[in-house]
Amino acid sequence: MKFEHIQHPAPVPGATRAQAIADPGFGKVFTDHMVMIDYDEGEGWHSATLGPCEPIPLHPAASVLHYAQEIFEGLKAYKLTDGTMALFRPEANAKRFNASAKRLAMPELPEDLFIESVKQIVKKDADWFPGVEGGSLYIRPFMFANEHFLGVRPATKYKFIVILSPAGNYFKSGAPAVSVWISEYTRAAPGGTGAAKCGGNYAASLVPTGEAFAKGHDQTVFLDAAERKWIEELGGMNLFFVFDDGRMITPPLGGTILPGITRDSIMTLAREQGLDVAEEMYSIDQWRDDAQSGKLVETFACGTAAVVTAVGKVAGRDGEFTIGSGGPGQLTSTLREKLVGIQRGTVEDTHGWVMKLD
Repeated sequence: MKFEHIQHPAPVPGATRAQAIADPGFGKVFTDHMVMIDYDEGEGWHSATLGPCEPIPLHPAASVLHYAQEIFEGLKAYKLTDGTMALFRPEANAKRFNASAKRLAMPELPEDLFIESVKQIVKKDADWFPGVEGGSLYIRPFMFANEHFLGVRPATKYKFIVILSPAGNYFKSGAPAVSVWISEYTRAAPGGTGAAKCGGNYAASLVPTGEAFAKGHDQTVFLDAAERKWIEELGGMNLFFVFDDGRMITPPLGGTILPGITRDSIMTLAREQGLDVAEEMYSIDQWRDDAQSGKLVETFACGTAAVVTAVGKVAGRDGEFTIGSGGPGQLTSTLREKLVGIQRGTVEDTHGWVMKLD
């Protein structure tokens, strides 16, 4: 599919852009352009454009506003040591995007079109790359139903859009290890949409996450919906547990946990280092007991936005406990350094995960 390039009438001046990306934070600053592709049931995907990032006209009866047919992805563009831009495993994001589309009764987007859309906008707005330590361009592809009607059925018209946001540190605290709150709410149930990256899952997490923030914590931990005892994931990240015997476990997916691409990468890297890595159910009581006995030496969260972040303190209605020394453990730091090194070109990519942009 050919992309029509629409000239931006008033791009952000260079000096203003430099000021905006000097300390961008996360998800607050957006670049000049966006990709947009339309879908109609009879015509399929069509009208691909790369143009100004601007408001989207939307009828008040648009299906997304009433029946929440909406999905999204999150990935990053990195700058390698030679100055070129690169993506990390974008084909995995394309596959997950289509898995979410299936669950939400939405049309699949050809994977090569997903990747080409990402390439187009990253190349166009490369000047927005922030120079802060750990900086990146956060890429947000999303799709929503824009057919206007009232009635519970899948829409016949959709828009796929990609926007960019210069990004710095994800967690506001900037602490080397985060503190998490055990929520009494649940994130997902068997048979639900927990494995899909859809906005409704995140909307349901806002109250429990706000509760965690109000109590002085960085994130919330969700337990399973059936027994309310098995650890699933944080509000937007997967969890790993490291033991003193060299084992490392992470909760099994099972349809209620988002299949993280960072999660999969971490498992691969840990196994290469000789660790025994398993997907096992792990209860909140086990977590507390193992931390207090010293059997559990590290816990960390991982995801595209935060990469790999140590969990130092866990709190809930029944009190709190500290993991290890309360700071990043050796394995957490090692895995983070290796993953970030691969993403930024300082560590050899033996898996073909990095896609350089010409």
